[in-house]
Amino acid sequence: MAVPSPEPSPTPGPLRILVYSDNPRTREQVRLALGKRIHPELPELSYVDIATGPMVIKQMDAGGFDLVILDGEAAPVGGMGIAKQLKDEIDNCPPVLVLTGRPDDAWLARWSRAEAAVPHPIDPIRLGDAVASLLRPAG
Repeated sequence: MAVPSPEPSPTPGPLRILVYSDNPRTREQVRLALGKRIHPELPELSYVDIATGPMVIKQMDAGGFDLVILDGEAAPVGGMGIAKQLKDEIDNCPPVLVLTGRPDDAWLARWSRAEAAVPHPIDPIRLGDAVASLLRPAG
């Protein structure tokens, strides 16, 4: 008797990443550094670019993000303050990565409860490694 082959598992949809910065060039650098697929074990990435703090909150209230990348140098609302607000107010908040002004600002990212920090200027390898570690399943 032939054993039926199992149905292929459905391909997971793309991982949704919110990218916040008031600087369009910074948002572009993040997208270019990460590309469409950051790791072979992960689905493709899709991006939602946000330029204002209030829109970050609105989008996060709507949900559906797998990762949030916030520019700590954004003005007038910095990414570290937004990170802290998200972690304080959203149950099951997705992981947050903060782009800091310099490596010495990592302590501020820890204060904001972000899971990772990467300093400006954006290094594609460092950013990619941080994002992959946040998105890969534990184990």
